[in-house]
Amino acid sequence: MAQIKSVGVIGAGQMGTGIAHVVALGGYDVLLHDVSAERLEAGMNLIHRNMTRQVTRGIIDQDAMDAGLARIRPSPELQALGQTDLAIEAATENEETKKTIFKALAPHMSDTLLLASNTSSISITRLAAATDRPDRFIGLHFMNPAPLMKLVEIIRGIATGPETYETAVQFAQSLGKTTANAEDFPAFIVNRVLVPMINEAIYTLYEGVGTVDAIDTAMKLGANHPMGPLELGDFIGLDTVLSIMNVLYEGLADSKYRPCPLLVKYVEAGWLGRKAGRGFYDYRGEIPVPTR
Repeated sequence: MAQIKSVGVIGAGQMGTGIAHVVALGGYDVLLHDVSAERLEAGMNLIHRNMTRQVTRGIIDQDAMDAGLARIRPSPELQALGQTDLAIEAATENEETKKTIFKALAPHMSDTLLLASNTSSISITRLAAATDRPDRFIGLHFMNPAPLMKLVEIIRGIATGPETYETAVQFAQSLGKTTANAEDFPAFIVNRVLVPMINEAIYTLYEGVGTVDAIDTAMKLGANHPMGPLELGDFIGLDTVLSIMNVLYEGLADSKYRPCPLLVKYVEAGWLGRKAGRGFYDYRGEIPVPTR
């Protein structure tokens, strides 16, 4: 199996910074890249804050934090990531964006570089086919927030080689994660089940069956969910929820995956959830307030 010592993470958003955080604490050298210098700086600051929170809560000690931070370096230039052992793409959930990133990285990749995508729904086979090494390409779907969630979905494309798969499993488990193998079907396992539930909760709101508060309270207390589905949608990002529903609807051609029109309206309005300050809840005050 390939020996992983250095990891490149492409995208300094919520998922990219979470993955960089986990990988650095796992003992690997990390290069974190983003096309935006501002996002890259903000991402490094976010990692520092989140590790500090872990120290405060006794999850890690100060020495582990200091060592982890020392292993992460911001990389404004994408080409530097081509010389790492494993490059993980964690950009926005858009197929063309992801393919563009892999094509831009292609001229700078070493022969031994392994490629992975953190996509939550898009075909690993199609993404791999846009590269020069589909046999060395795999899906590594970390859950959000990556420092807290224990699962990594491992998704093989049709051309993914057995050595790439074994290396990916070993790598994820070395981070203290539990792995679940998913076949390369739209949205894999977790989001195939989870996101349609969120979409159905939005339909329940859209049809007037219940209010935001009633729906979330019902699922928290009636199904023992730690977070209501509308609150969870806001946490994930309603644009991401819509993207995944579109992948399911287009990929499986089943009307049960049709995105709720109310979800579309919220995304069109820019009410994307927590990251935008408003979604099914308004987060601009001290306490989140339902927007419907």
